[in-house]
Amino acid sequence: MSGAYALAAGSVACLFSVTAAVPLKHLALRWGFTDRPGGHKRHLRPTPYLGGIAITLATVLPAMAALGFADQRITAILLAATAVALLGLIDDIASLPALTRLTVETVSAIGVVLAGVEITVTGAWPDGVITVIWIVVLTNSFNLLDNMDGSLGAVATVSAAFLAGAAFLLDQPALALLLIVLAGAALGFLPHNWSPARMFMGDAGSLFIGFVLTCSAVALSTGRGPGTAVAGLLLTTFVATVDTGVVFLSRLRAGRSPLTGGTDHVSHRLRRLGFDARSVALLLALTAAFAGALLAAMVLGWVPALSAAIVAAGTAIGLITLLLSVNADVPHRPVENPPRIRERRR
Repeated sequence: MSGAYALAAGSVACLFSVTAAVPLKHLALRWGFTDRPGGHKRHLRPTPYLGGIAITLATVLPAMAALGFADQRITAILLAATAVALLGLIDDIASLPALTRLTVETVSAIGVVLAGVEITVTGAWPDGVITVIWIVVLTNSFNLLDNMDGSLGAVATVSAAFLAGAAFLLDQPALALLLIVLAGAALGFLPHNWSPARMFMGDAGSLFIGFVLTCSAVALSTGRGPGTAVAGLLLTTFVATVDTGVVFLSRLRAGRSPLTGGTDHVSHRLRRLGFDARSVALLLALTAAFAGALLAAMVLGWVPALSAAIVAAGTAIGLITLLLSVNADVPHRPVENPPRIRERRR
């Protein structure tokens, strides 16, 4: 499968996403599927959901049209990710219990593992358990990263593009095509979600993006040894991992449950440093690009896997430490797409 063919599929996904979002936005407004201001949400007007449907369809349809059912792993990822997107859509419309969410996500992750997508750490059955836990945790980390206009869309576009390049270098063209299609779908939605956002992707979009990216990272690391696996998994989920680390430690330090909501994410801390929403999205995308470039260097053999893992871990720890020094309680100007109802429930 040529790179030109994959780029064509990605272009179709981009056009589909940017176009399909328009009628879905009108439908959301008609049916009242909107995120309304209130609580610690600081966008100023009701904003329609259903953007996640555009992203999901723009990824699944071109990928299935191009690949069919020939690759068992890709088929499993797409089917499971679609189930997770439907879960997110239901959660956008009517709040679901955390146990229900985790159950569906776990079953979906198990389906992907049974299809052969598995982290290789021990070489035995614990690898499957580790993989399921990793997929569920990181899927929700990407979900929480969707807390400001354009942030997750920009990170997803960059991360998926670099991950696709790594897949091509590792001779996994089907996986590369899936990732290019995902990058195109996320890029196509950005004009609707760029600050000030006129539409949100909701849990349907953020969970879908997180699930596909995380499973793809695992697929690339399957059978490649612990060092490569650790480096690859950390680099492909770098921004989400740092954000989760900041939030987790911040809330523990404040004596709050890490599962509660709040405006203490990386994006909100950057706002308190004086960056506007667009600059925050660009900074997060540049960080994802740094991690992606290091991943590419590792795949090309320019940087040993152990060195890549050490650099990634050291950079993550450094960023978490610096960001924790930013006072999360300082009042700041309203942001357009802060953590939504789903996070307040946690």
